[in-house]
Amino acid sequence: MAAVKRLTQRDIARLAGVSQATVSLVLNGASSAEGRIPAETRDRVIKVIRETGYVADPVARRMVKGLNRILGVFTYEPAFPSAQADFYTPFLLGIEEAAEQFGYDLLLMTGAGRDAAGRKRMFGDNSRLRLADGCLILGAQFDPDELAQLVASDYPYVAVGRRDDAGGPVRYVGADYVTATAALVERALAMGHRAFAFIGQTDISESVRDRWQGFKTALQGQGQLVHLDSRTGSAPQAQLAAVRQAGASIVFFGELADAIAFDDCARASGLSVPGDLSIVALGSSLRIERNRRAFASYAIPREDMGRQATAMLIQTLVDPTIVQQTLLDCALVPGETLAPPTTTKDFPN
Repeated sequence: MAAVKRLTQRDIARLAGVSQATVSLVLNGASSAEGRIPAETRDRVIKVIRETGYVADPVARRMVKGLNRILGVFTYEPAFPSAQADFYTPFLLGIEEAAEQFGYDLLLMTGAGRDAAGRKRMFGDNSRLRLADGCLILGAQFDPDELAQLVASDYPYVAVGRRDDAGGPVRYVGADYVTATAALVERALAMGHRAFAFIGQTDISESVRDRWQGFKTALQGQGQLVHLDSRTGSAPQAQLAAVRQAGASIVFFGELADAIAFDDCARASGLSVPGDLSIVALGSSLRIERNRRAFASYAIPREDMGRQATAMLIQTLVDPTIVQQTLLDCALVPGETLAPPTTTKDFPN
């Protein structure tokens, strides 16, 4: 895909119908501009800046080969609170390792602005993307408009996690959830399971949709399914009652936290896991070794995703026309919660 010409102050001036000097004064917030630039003119310049995603270079970028040797890291969710630490830390470890290997510094974009809903934004008044030569972007869900804006621009970026096209193909390094999920279903089928339950969401993001696709594709024509959407807010007791009524011998969970609560409830009810009921967790934001139970699951290669995404971004700096998409294998974790069913009861007709 051909690179799009980088916007300049001259372009902004032309689009806003003002002089380049006016744009410079507005961008720099010069005190000398007060009283000289009408509010309407200033607002028009700012509107063009926001609509185009232009960010003024705040430091001299024309060093050796025009690069600062700084890579940005932007996350749509906070990276360090305890609730997110286990999700983001492995990515950041891989990113840091690769950046150090290639001689780059990292800039964590913590000062990004927020929209009316409180969601972080890559583009806006507080954006510092141009401080970095390129940016790695992480998040369970991306803003589709911002992603499309990146794809249409020449700013170097790589998404950590598979992303659907956004006006064109998106550069990414992701995990192959489709294949890994299908492998777990096939393992359960080989053990004799035929009545399956799935508890979780199926459509909120690419990673969730990939898990659901792998699950349905592997199960098609070989087993029966009841789906319980976790967004209904059902308590584990209600989920367990629905699973037992349906006659399912195995339950797949989209999130490990839900699997843990369900497992606790099942065993408190006198059921044996996996004797009476098997449980499979399709990845997690928690590290496997920190769980009370070793669930049948797969390990998401988060550190390697971070490393390879960083290497891809650096390659993009050399040749911005390259658009690569890489999916990494997830290693299956046998765990202790998957075993052959003790009965062959099917779903009620």
